[in-house]
Amino acid sequence: MMPGKVNPVLCESVMQVAAQVVGNDSTIAWSAALGSNFELNVMQPVMAFNLLQSADLIARVCHLFTTKCVLGLKANARRCAEQVEQSLSLSTALATVIGYDLAARIAQSASETGRTVREVALEHPEFKGQPELVSRLLDPRGQTEGGTGAARTGGH
Repeated sequence: MMPGKVNPVLCESVMQVAAQVVGNDSTIAWSAALGSNFELNVMQPVMAFNLLQSADLIARVCHLFTTKCVLGLKANARRCAEQVEQSLSLSTALATVIGYDLAARIAQSASETGRTVREVALEHPEFKGQPELVSRLLDPRGQTEGGTGAARTGGH
């Protein structure tokens, strides 16, 4: 056991239920294909059993997962912001102003040097003396809530 490890048993139980439901669905599909022999619908009991079992399993695992895992869960906003700032995908917004090739070079340089896209972009000749523009372009909220920062700055 690793000290400080969070046990993922609830997530694993959801995956187990999903596997069982997929298996039940296969049984239902196979039964539907075979069940019309002589129009006797001989496979209806196994189909009903598997369908009801799937519904019950999904309902119970959703309740358990919600009450024991999801409720009370809080994001670490500081850590999330750090990870967004480290993301090379932020460079996409730069492409609207300086083009794909230059934005790709900035992203590559950030990756190779371990610096952020923001740090590298601020040193790039296209953005020298324009920290406000870089901030607007690399604002993750602007990229995810109603358009990119470039759209608000007149970029193409």
